Amino acid sequence: MKPRITLAETTLPDGSVLGIHEHDGRRYLQLGANQLAGPATRVSERELGRIGCAPFKPVRQPKVWMVGLGLGEVLAGAMESLLQKRGTFYVAEAWPVVLQWHREFLPDSPALTDSRVEILKDSSPTGLHGFDGELHAVLIHADTAPLAGKARGLHEDNRWLAAAHGALQPGGLLAIASSRPVPDIERKLSRAGFEVVRHEIDATPNARRPRRHFLWLARKGKTED
Repeated sequence: MKPRITLAETTLPDGSVLGIHEHDGRRYLQLGANQLAGPATRVSERELGRIGCAPFKPVRQPKVWMVGLGLGEVLAGAMESLLQKRGTFYVAEAWPVVLQWHREFLPDSPALTDSRVEILKDSSPTGLHGFDGELHAVLIHADTAPLAGKARGLHEDNRWLAAAHGALQPGGLLAIASSRPVPDIERKLSRAGFEVVRHEIDATPNARRPRRHFLWLARKGKTED
């Protein structure tokens, strides 16, 4: 059995330990005992970015805002759909050490090499308030994003959903991925003013027993001409 290698660790302000690890050539982030971005979420992270941004391929200057850098899979999926040179990818990463680890262990990360990427610090509702009807897509993966408090994800916070709605253009999408069902999420999204469609993602395409992850696409109103 190949050993797990701890590449780096840090203690966060709340006392929890965040680390980047490697096992059998695969890297992942771990917060305490919980694995965050890594092999278990890689496929659904990539699909979140790709599918959430696909409707905006014709847009000349797409603007995408995503929660957390992780290992860069959501960003890579978004860039797969949006090749425009004048696009902007805002990554709200609350832990500066994650970007540092990209420099140390993931030097080819698009977060470092693509000039269209802007790293922001605030993923809270306040961080979205600066984008009043400007964004085409807001992307969040429930397994890898920071919590809003009381063990709730940002996507479960009505204030955050309202801020995301306000930051999106008419016709813009809030895309939420998760490895498990999110109770009451469709009702909350509807109350926040979104039209919601749920999809399923095969998170283990080469496995004998597929594992399904969930993707909610929540659209703000109708697309303007």
